[in-house]
Amino acid sequence: MAVKSYRELIAWQKAMDLAVQVYELTKTFPREEIYGLTSQLRRAAVSVPSNIAEGQGRRTTKEFQRFLGYAYGSLQEIETQIMLAARLGYVRDEQESQLLEQWAEVGKLINGLSNALRRKH
Repeated sequence: MAVKSYRELIAWQKAMDLAVQVYELTKTFPREEIYGLTSQLRRAAVSVPSNIAEGQGRRTTKEFQRFLGYAYGSLQEIETQIMLAARLGYVRDEQESQLLEQWAEVGKLINGLSNALRRKH
């Protein structure tokens, strides 16, 4: 059975969960970071499910794969920014571990989806 909507994709669902967690976490960041790390991290987090959704809505498998690549790139930004926030003391160790666990799961799902599309094509 073919996927009718991006909302059916587990990668999109888990990326949405990660984005929500990022928003919750960044609420606790210092006020002076509102236009810096907070904004940057939130934009990257929103970009992951957005690119999965846009790619699934494109007409070709090749385009979908390209947008999955964009999503994966944004995911790498999230990892870097979470690690930076931890170094700056904005994130506790257990928060960092939990977020990076979610991050890894989303990465595996995006890679799996991309590999499945490659095999199909």
